[in-house]
Amino acid sequence: MSLDAEIIADRQRLRRKLSFWRVTGFLALIAGVLALGFAAADRFGVVPGRMHVARISINGFIAGSQRVADLMQRVGRDRSVAGVVISINSPGGTTTGSEELFRNIRTLAQRKPLVAFVDGTAASGGYITAIAADHIVARETSLVGSIGVLIQYPELSQLLGNIGVKVEAVKSTPLKAEPSGFTPTSPEARAALQSVVNDTYDWFKRLVRERRRMSDAELAAVSTGQIFSGHQGMPLKLVDALGTERDAVSWLVREKGVAPNLPVQEWRPRGESSLSPFVWAAFGADMLGFEQLAENLRRASLNVGATQLDGLLALWQPAEK
Repeated sequence: MSLDAEIIADRQRLRRKLSFWRVTGFLALIAGVLALGFAAADRFGVVPGRMHVARISINGFIAGSQRVADLMQRVGRDRSVAGVVISINSPGGTTTGSEELFRNIRTLAQRKPLVAFVDGTAASGGYITAIAADHIVARETSLVGSIGVLIQYPELSQLLGNIGVKVEAVKSTPLKAEPSGFTPTSPEARAALQSVVNDTYDWFKRLVRERRRMSDAELAAVSTGQIFSGHQGMPLKLVDALGTERDAVSWLVREKGVAPNLPVQEWRPRGESSLSPFVWAAFGADMLGFEQLAENLRRASLNVGATQLDGLLALWQPAEK
């Protein structure tokens, strides 16, 4: 009986030791992950609670997004945000999405000092985004402008006729569901579409005139639908200054009283995983010293997600030869 008791006691001691080392190992793992996270955050200039300039990146196709709207509300409420840079690299998107983004940025500008930086392209709906800021800094070789709207649709009637397919429709009025794409567009339908395009185009031009303080002659010179380089955009009043993101932040310091030498922190909409392959790859590239590659990978991570068409297009598209 004494031998059995010793065996049982030994097993209990062994279990206690195993439990101790399991808990210790688990706590060490958590501590290691937290240390790595804070080290990476500090390397990227992201330290929770530390005063900083927030960067909100608007990349790619612009569509309505509640997550982006929520993001701007969070930035506006955060006391550690001293100022905001809206970094833009977009050819535009839908008119309703661009209008929503414009209004959200204007609301944010009422709470935080804000500047726009054109990092590559701010065309059409992307330019609507830029003019939501009171000051626009652009790279000399960036693209700005493309003030105009369009509606595009395929006209498949000839193709369908060639393969022997005919689409029938019973409509309440002749202009219902026009354009359909299955029949040639009637003059009446084309006129109705042109009316919508013209009305939205007038809205776009009014926005540019008000935000950029342009005369009718100045507005006429830039609202032809063409794009301009950042350098060309200066005398045309499309941009305020040429430079980099650092120059945009310097304007916040000089004109808006933002404290100097604050880090710039990227803010992302909730739901975008910070552990995406792009982010991990960016972290690895940064650790190896490939800073530009790391930045490109981080920006690529922002473009992952679905978009939804919700109106006419305010979109710049390079002409195909």
